[in-house]
Amino acid sequence: MNYLRTTVERSRGPRGRKPHNMATWIIVVDDDTTNLQMAGHILSRNKMRVTALKSGQALLDYISTHDSPDLILLDIKMPGLDGFETLKHLRRLENEMMRDEVPVIFITANEDTSTESHGFEVGVSDYIRKPFNPDVLLHRINNIVLKQEKLLSLRNEASTDPLTGFLNKAGAGAEMPKLCMTHTGCLMMIDLDSFKLVNDIHGHEMGDEVLKSFSRIISGAVPEGSRCARIGGDEFTAFCERMLTENEVKEFTARLNDELVADAKRLMGEDMDIPLGTSIGAVFIPRHGNDYNALLKLADKALYNVKRNGKHSAGIYRADIFADEETDSNELDINTISEILGERTIPNVALQLDKDAFSYVYRYIMRYIIRNRHTACKMLVTISPSDSISDADYKDLCDEVGTHLRESLRKTDILTRTRYNQYFIFLTDIPETAVDIVIKNVIGSWRKKYGSRVILTYETEFVGG
Repeated sequence: MNYLRTTVERSRGPRGRKPHNMATWIIVVDDDTTNLQMAGHILSRNKMRVTALKSGQALLDYISTHDSPDLILLDIKMPGLDGFETLKHLRRLENEMMRDEVPVIFITANEDTSTESHGFEVGVSDYIRKPFNPDVLLHRINNIVLKQEKLLSLRNEASTDPLTGFLNKAGAGAEMPKLCMTHTGCLMMIDLDSFKLVNDIHGHEMGDEVLKSFSRIISGAVPEGSRCARIGGDEFTAFCERMLTENEVKEFTARLNDELVADAKRLMGEDMDIPLGTSIGAVFIPRHGNDYNALLKLADKALYNVKRNGKHSAGIYRADIFADEETDSNELDINTISEILGERTIPNVALQLDKDAFSYVYRYIMRYIIRNRHTACKMLVTISPSDSISDADYKDLCDEVGTHLRESLRKTDILTRTRYNQYFIFLTDIPETAVDIVIKNVIGSWRKKYGSRVILTYETEFVGG
């Protein structure tokens, strides 16, 4: 049952926040149809958008594939997951998806104050008694939504660059590490070439207009799901979701340069002869690790190489090219070399490599296993669509499977993506009796989280022993 007044699904702001011109969106979760109808009638009559769901699991499934609402009305006593269990799982899901916590009001017919105390301890925003009093219901919802909007506004101001609307340096430091740890793509350092001349010749107001224009150009060019930040005067960084090839980076750079020059001439006149452009240093994730600060240094190395070799283009970090460019000293000690080669912060996830890098590691581990009589298991996971899923959602979930595998497997396991819908996994140093347990955990947790929108099948081959 779904009381949905708006007929067009509009995009929401960063991390699930809604633009101010959208109607307040409430999700009501209750196994009692009468309560859903009553809440839907009261709220929709007051120009709120309402989505009605009949179980805690339905809420979790819905949130995992949709934007976040402004508030959730959640019944405490429901079959399956009760309100407290649902809230716990919801907070974990929001954290995994890097979303702000949605305010939750518990719905209850229970007068027990100990239940209320426990609810406030676990983070519920308020309680509503059944049967609903329309005035009380609306008053409490409006109060909480207003407080949440003020809180998000203050948080947004603290992490946002006011000129461009991008994340500022602090905001990037808070959000980018999570993206690098859990997503696949490309981290870029983006620098405006010859921007100082704009300020010197046309003044700082014109410089600000160029920066605002350039931020709009970047926003229009990055793939969906990406995040951008302004970390200095004319320095930007961007995490580009699923941008994984050198050609994609070069096409992206060419687009920025073309549109930047065209917009600069619109702003400063067709006779504008400042050699404006953009230089980009890029590093692919997870090919070169998942640590944001370490990756930023690698992207900066690639950018420096572009700057000293002509500008207006992109440089891709490659370990074989940049490994010998250390200039701090002629000789390195064993600790420094270990730090350069190793992971400064080892993420608690399996290691995903591109196919070329994976093949070298795979061949080495196979030789090691055979020589030392260790055991391992090869596993191929294939993702098939259900009948009801769209092509776009299917492709998104194929990407999400990779994130799920990295998080579900051990940090000693490795995997690679062999096709858009297949992942090849190498479970290292594992007894044959434990393979079924690992598979049950990986496949079972996926089904629990995402249901059967896509179907995961697998085949295994045990080696060694």
